[in-house]
Amino acid sequence: MNEILSMLYLWLKAAHIIFVIFWMAGLFMMPRFFVYHQECAVGSDEDRKWIDREAKLRKIILNPSLIITWLLGLLLAYNISAFSDGWLHAKLFVVLLLSGYHGWMIGYGKKLARGERTMTDKSLRLINEVPGIAAALIVILVIIKPF
Repeated sequence: MNEILSMLYLWLKAAHIIFVIFWMAGLFMMPRFFVYHQECAVGSDEDRKWIDREAKLRKIILNPSLIITWLLGLLLAYNISAFSDGWLHAKLFVVLLLSGYHGWMIGYGKKLARGERTMTDKSLRLINEVPGIAAALIVILVIIKPF
């Protein structure tokens, strides 16, 4: 298996980056969808359209990208024997937090679908910064490898 992973390493790395980009795009889009969704009346035709859009984003982009990103990332870490490296521990911690953020967004989308509007537009716009901060930290950890 190690030989196959070594031969495919650059392809796996490229695929990992591609799916990270897809995942991040979805993480940036979903809170924006929530801002617009909250502006419409509960039960309206527009409300149903936003529920459908959010479900498609979740099912087609967010969830598959999350799973593939994790699988490829773990394969890459295994291939370079990085599981004892401090930078990888820190990266995994940030990715776990980002995965938790992903889960929170899925939950908030379900609340919106039930007609619950528990956050303000300003809060949603602020929380939209989380993926950008996480991405910056992850890139620094992977490229600089500070520890």
